[in-house]
Amino acid sequence: MTTMARPTSTIVPPASGAGTALPEGGGALGEQAWIEVIRKMDEVYNDLLQYEVALEQKNAALEESHQFIESVLASMSDILIVCDRHGAIEEVNPSLSRFAGRPAAELAGTPVFALFAGESEQARAHELFAARAREGVHDSEFFLRAGDGSVVPVSINCTPRVTQTGKLMGMVVTGRPVGELRRAYHALRQAHDDLKRTQGQLLHAEKMVSLGRLVAGVAHELNNPISFVLGNVLSLRRYAERLGNYLAAVHASPAARGDQTLAALRSELRIDRLLADMGPLIDGMSEGAERTRDIVDALKRFSAVDKATPERVDLNEVVERSVRWVVQSAPQRFSVDLELPPGLSCRGSSGQLQQVVMNLVQNASDATAGLPAGRLLIAGEVAGGRVSLRFTDNGPGIPDAHLGRLFEPFFTTKPVGQGTGLGLSISYGIVDRHGGSLTAANAPDGGAEFVLALPLESS
Repeated sequence: MTTMARPTSTIVPPASGAGTALPEGGGALGEQAWIEVIRKMDEVYNDLLQYEVALEQKNAALEESHQFIESVLASMSDILIVCDRHGAIEEVNPSLSRFAGRPAAELAGTPVFALFAGESEQARAHELFAARAREGVHDSEFFLRAGDGSVVPVSINCTPRVTQTGKLMGMVVTGRPVGELRRAYHALRQAHDDLKRTQGQLLHAEKMVSLGRLVAGVAHELNNPISFVLGNVLSLRRYAERLGNYLAAVHASPAARGDQTLAALRSELRIDRLLADMGPLIDGMSEGAERTRDIVDALKRFSAVDKATPERVDLNEVVERSVRWVVQSAPQRFSVDLELPPGLSCRGSSGQLQQVVMNLVQNASDATAGLPAGRLLIAGEVAGGRVSLRFTDNGPGIPDAHLGRLFEPFFTTKPVGQGTGLGLSISYGIVDRHGGSLTAANAPDGGAEFVLALPLESS
C-alpha cells in the first residue's frame, strides 16, 4: 500500500518591509487563517488515506475473486465459451483450449460456430441459437470438431448474457462430451447390475443355508428309522434261515411224506417258492436300506457347516458319492464312467467340493437329455503339483457365443423355471477360494468338457 507524504506546515512570517498584504484585521487574524488552511489540508489528507486504504482492500478482494474464478474455470472438465451477441468468442476456459487444441488467445475473436463439425452442424447451431437467444438452449447434442480432427458428440447448453436493462450482450455456452456421459451411465449401470447380482447371490446363499438346515434335520430324522430297518432286516435274515431249516426238517420226516393233506397244503401255499424268494427279498431290502443310509450320510455331509480350517479331502470319495447321488435321480439312459487313479486328494471343504462335482455331473445329465444314451467320462490325473478332473460328455457341446459367459451369475441356457444360472457361478467361486481353476471348452470329438484343477495335498 502506497502512502502519501504529509506536507510540512511551517509558518514563516513575512519579512519586515515586504509588500505582502495580510488579511484585513491585523497580523493575528492572518495567522489564524493560515492555521485553518493547514487544518483543512490535514482533513483532506486523512480522507485521501482512508480512500486509498479502501481502494487497496477492494483491489485485493477483486484480485482474490479473479483468482477464484480462474481456478474454478481451470478445474472444470466441461467446456465453457463466452461470446458476444454476434457469436464472436470473448473468453474460453482451459478445457475448451485442450479440446480445440488451440490457446485461448488464438480462439478469441473467432466465431463460436467454427467449432462445430461441418456446415450442416454450423447451420443448425446458428439457427437454434438465433431462435432461442433469449430463453437459451438446454441439453442439445451437437458434433464438434476436436483439435485432433475427430468429431465428438457434445451435449450443449446456452445461457443468454443480458445487462441490467435487459439488453442482450451475448451468451455463455457450456458443453460436456457425450462420451463421458455414456461412460458415466455405463459405470452406473454396471454398479446397479453388480448390486442386483450381489443381492441375488445373498438371497441364494440364504436359501441354501435354509435348505441345508432343512436337509440336516431331515437326514437326522431319517437316520433312526433306517437304523431300525437295517436291524430288523438282519434279524429277519436269521429268522428266515431258521424257519427254512425247520420246514425242511418237517417235510423230510416220514409222517409228513405220507400225509397227502400236508403235501397238498404245501403245494397250495407255495412254500417252496416262498423259501426260494425269501433270500433275494431280504437281500433287496438290505441293499435298499443301505443305499438309503448312504444317501442320508451324503445329505449330512452336504449340509454340514464347513470348518474354518481346511481339511484333507479324498477326491475319489467325493466324486463317487456325487455321481451316485446324481445318477440315482437321473434317467436310466445316463451313465457315468470313472477313470480315477487312487489317492487323489486336496485340502479344503468336502461339502463345497461335492457341490461343485454334483453341479458338473448334473449339467452333463441335462445336456445329454435329448440323446438316446447320455454318457459322462470323469478322468483324473496328477501333474505339476495339481489334481485335474476332466468332465467330458457326449452332448451337443457349448455354442461359441456362450463360452465366455458360462460363469456369469444368472446366465443360463435352460428354459425358464429349470435353471437359475447360479450353479456354475457359485462353483467357480468355490474353486477359486480353494486355489484352483474351473474352465470350460468343447471337446475335440464333440461334447462339452469342464476341467477342475485343484492344488495337490502335500504328503
